[in-house]
Order: sequence, then C-alpha cells, then structure tokens
Amino acid sequence: MADLMPSARDQSTARVHSIAVLIPCYNEEITIGKVVADFRAALPRATIYVYDNNSSDHTVEVARNAGAIVRKEGRQGKGNVVRRMFSDIEADVYVLVDGDDTYDAAASAALVDQLIDERLDFINGMRVSTARDAYRAGHRFGNWLLTGLVRQIFGRQFSDMLSGYKFLSRRFVKSFPAMSIGFETETELAVHALELRMPSTEVATVYKERPPGSVSKLRTYSDGVRIMMLIARLVKDERPMHFFGLSGILLILVAVLLSVPLLITYLETGLVPRVPTAILSAALVIIGVLSMFTGLILDMTTKTRREMKRLIYLSFPTFR
Repeated sequence: MADLMPSARDQSTARVHSIAVLIPCYNEEITIGKVVADFRAALPRATIYVYDNNSSDHTVEVARNAGAIVRKEGRQGKGNVVRRMFSDIEADVYVLVDGDDTYDAAASAALVDQLIDERLDFINGMRVSTARDAYRAGHRFGNWLLTGLVRQIFGRQFSDMLSGYKFLSRRFVKSFPAMSIGFETETELAVHALELRMPSTEVATVYKERPPGSVSKLRTYSDGVRIMMLIARLVKDERPMHFFGLSGILLILVAVLLSVPLLITYLETGLVPRVPTAILSAALVIIGVLSMFTGLILDMTTKTRREMKRLIYLSFPTFR
C-alpha cells in the first residue's frame, strides 16, 4: 500500500496556511481517541474539531481528552453536521474525515501539501482496501451504482464518490450550499466540484476495516435511497433539460404507442374507437411538449444560476 500515496515531503508549504481537521461523530467512543491522536501526529499544526451529533456514549469525553476542540450539532445527520462545521470554522485548508478510524491519517500531510502546491480546491480520498470486512457487500455495490450514475450525468472525475475522506480549500467550503441532511452530503460535495469545474483530483488512500466493537452508522438501503433521491433532485436542478426533456419524450412515446392501434382502426373503418384512450394520448402529447419547453426554459435559468455560483466561488481568494 506504500505505493498508493505520494512520498512524504517537507511540510513547510502546509505550515504557512491554517488547517482544520473536521470530524463529524456519532457514538464513536471506541475510535475517536485514536483518530484525533493520529491526526495530531500527522498534522501537528492543525486544529482538530470534533462535532458530536447527539452521541449517547462517551464520544465527547474521549475526544476532548485526546486534545480535540469539541462542539455539538443537535440536528441529527451527517449533512447537518457538515453544514454547521463549514459555517463555524475558518481555515485555509479543511480535512474532512469520519471518526471511525478507517482512513489513513498518515497520508494527510502529503495530501494537504498537494492541495496547496497544485492550487486545488478538492481532493477526494479514493478508498483502497485488501481487508475483506472493510466494505459490506451492499455498501460496495451501492457505492459502485451511485458513483456510476453521477459519473454518467455530471462527469467522470471521481470513482469513489462516497468516500468520507476529503481535502477542501477555503473557497470550496465557503461557496458550498450545504443542503443535505445525512450521508448524501458526500454526493453533494462531489457534484459541487464537478458543476463549478473546480480544480480537483482523486488520490488512492488506504482504507481499513473498523476495529472490533465499532459499528457503521450507514444504513445500506435507506441511505442508498436518500442518495438516489438526491441525485434525482440534482439532475432536476442542475440538468433540467435532461430531466424534463427526457420526461417529455417518454410521455410522447407512450402516447404514440397508445394511439397506433386507434390510428390503424381509423384508417380501416373511418371510426375512432376507445375515445378515452384517444383523449389520453392527446393529453400525454401536450404534457410531453410542455415538459420539454419547461426543461428548455429552466436550462437557461440554471445556466445563469451556475454563473452566479461560479462568481461567488471566485470571490474567495485562492492559496497565497
């Protein structure tokens, strides 16, 4: 696994910039102490923040004893925590990582340097693991399916969209309109980088299995459905011509299929049987055409909104 990461380099580049390590947590008392200690060792000049999300165990005490600044977010869900962290914390570089001790803290110094040296706004830590239990089968398939959908619609830059290990610039964080509630926030982060064509990359990082006694909070089916719904909403908001145009074409095709038997009968007999079906076909055509025009109008609006988002993003300074 040593070949997966760039070789360690002098950290002088990172030292002139403020770094914040952001760790959203929910019932991670078994792992959070080690996570904080590992990032303190890897990034000694970084400030480490743990945001507790209504934990019922000793996560807060363990994190505070390990040296982290501990704050709380009462709204349940990772997306709510990320929104709060991005609002509260000021830094030049942000390292977003889960508190489950599955990500490689030792890789963070090199990735922070890469973010600054290459003047990137977003680095996605692609998970690479040889451990059988690091991924549940459902998680691996869901990640492949959902990442594939985003790659087809928004761009092919990322192959592990749902990774919880990300390196972000200040202008990414402060221009990010965090709207998600739960684990779908990773999808929202990736699409934000893709839509604004930010300088971004993906780097392979070691991914470990959870230690004994630690339990994943990701619910394969319910969270997968929420991520799928988010993707559908993002397609509607960011690709309205695709969403409404394809819907309109589908409605027109259904109308044609319904009307073909009616047309054949009319040509043979001069009569129009099944009048309700004829009315339905005509209505579907009208709705389909309206849907296509709606997509066209919203596409022009979306272009203007995307330009405004781009200008807001550019209003924040890059690395000096």
